[in-house]
Amino acid sequence: MQHFDLSPLYRASIGFDQVSDLMNRVISTNSTTTSYPPYDIEKTADDLYRISIAVAGFSDADLNVEVKNKTLIISGKKDDSTTEKSFLHKGIATRAFERTFHLADYVKVKGASHSDGMLHIDVFREVPEELKPRQIEIAVQGSAKPVIEH
Repeated sequence: MQHFDLSPLYRASIGFDQVSDLMNRVISTNSTTTSYPPYDIEKTADDLYRISIAVAGFSDADLNVEVKNKTLIISGKKDDSTTEKSFLHKGIATRAFERTFHLADYVKVKGASHSDGMLHIDVFREVPEELKPRQIEIAVQGSAKPVIEH
């Protein structure tokens, strides 16, 4: 497993300790991870994203979308045990799958929809007001009292 030394980054920034952990987690992920099912990640607006996953052959009941510990987990399991079919060619994969996406701070799942063989998950970033940039007024020396907030 490969580790990156991000200490130069820490000299010029504060609060990015988790970047190192995230990079190591991504690098250590098994490189033989399956590409099934295929998916797209689309940026639909400044703070809105859409994950689209091709789930042909799966019904709503076969799919599960959940968020646990800042991780979006999408899974599918087809129950084919009730019907016996005889295929001459089987090219549509309906095998069980699980896809995970690590969510950044303040990223939340808005909702999910399933139509035309595609599962769409809408995600948005909602930064709290106190963390958004704000202008700090510079007082003229001797003309204003210092403001102390608790």
